[in-house]
Amino acid sequence: MSTVKQFGLVGKNISYSFSKKYFTQKFETENLAICSYENFDIPNIFEIHNIIKNNPDLKGLNVTIPYKESIMPFLDKLSKKAIAIGAINTIKITKKGHLKGYNTDYYGFKKSLKPLLKQHHNKALILGTGGASKAVAYALEQLGIAYTFASRKNDNNHIKYNEITEDIMNDYGIIINCTPLGTSPNTNSCPAIPYDFFTPDHIAFDLIYNPEATLFLKKAKQNGAVTKNGIEMLIFQAEKAWAIWNK
Repeated sequence: MSTVKQFGLVGKNISYSFSKKYFTQKFETENLAICSYENFDIPNIFEIHNIIKNNPDLKGLNVTIPYKESIMPFLDKLSKKAIAIGAINTIKITKKGHLKGYNTDYYGFKKSLKPLLKQHHNKALILGTGGASKAVAYALEQLGIAYTFASRKNDNNHIKYNEITEDIMNDYGIIINCTPLGTSPNTNSCPAIPYDFFTPDHIAFDLIYNPEATLFLKKAKQNGAVTKNGIEMLIFQAEKAWAIWNK
């Protein structure tokens, strides 16, 4: 039986990925020579079958954009939290070869946001409606913070960016960017919201970590907002994934 332990990231256009660098460095620092980590950059989710088939030493996977939701039907089992969230970012591969899906994004976000919270931070506006935004919404529920989704699209369940007024901005003390807008190399883009209405009472949180300061965060900071990027969230969720793979 092989003693090699392989891990990896499933996504699309993921050469920029944090996970490979983080885990490769972790394995070196902690003298885990039997462990390796690689990117599985796939054009469609159906390729997951080939990844599992061609890599018998795989013990766990991280999952990123755009497959956090579409990968779910390919798994044998889901954690209760993953079912509640409706998206996964971590897969444990059991000794019998079964795939179990988890969500550690919510954990990382919750732990990263919590130290910034003050009494008036009781409502959040979530920009974007993808898999990451679902994990953020779940974390906010656990923190007792009400939330509303906002996006470019017309939908009865959320606010359109061009409908966000000064009153709405004043009402929502936390604004969270869950879109990929502003990610390197496209650093000149950001969600089309009225940045002039940010104040020192606001938290602007961006799940993006590359660049360190996105245009979203820069514009919010110009108006005094407390800002935070996604790097700490990623570290927390990565360590949670590691614990899941090894329990």
